[in-house]
Amino acid sequence: MVETRQIEQMIEPSLAAMGYEVVRVQLSGGQQRPTLQIMIERSDGREITVDDCAESSRAISALLDVEDPLPGAYELEVSSPGIDRPLTRPKDFDRFAGHLARIETRRPVEGRKRFQGRLVGRAGEEVVVALTDGGEARLPMTEIAKAKLVLTDELIAAAANNENR
Repeated sequence: MVETRQIEQMIEPSLAAMGYEVVRVQLSGGQQRPTLQIMIERSDGREITVDDCAESSRAISALLDVEDPLPGAYELEVSSPGIDRPLTRPKDFDRFAGHLARIETRRPVEGRKRFQGRLVGRAGEEVVVALTDGGEARLPMTEIAKAKLVLTDELIAAAANNENR
């Protein structure tokens, strides 16, 4: 089966030309009718609208029809990452420094796989987190399996301020 990274590489140039960035490509669901979820955001930093998602969905669908990377039927879902978004790219960890995040690693780092704390940012190829239970963790980017922002009043206020710009 095709890897989601291949799909991402397939659709990135067209979406970039339209003014969007790919945040995450994820395939979920069973073998019967899987769902291909593609999260996008606007390159200019403005909020994603329903029209943006519809426009992107049509473009992605046309590309996937030609390339046919997935065998059989599947559902295509194009969405914004939302306020408590996944952190998938190195720049996300810098952009959201100061906010609370949950991070899971592929293998134990400093004796554990789950971390929660304020993002400090990146130091080279590591993400630095001020842990809520004390101390600091330096997590290699290559070991991060999942990371997402935690919904807090502070994050909501920051998102509202961003919308008013």
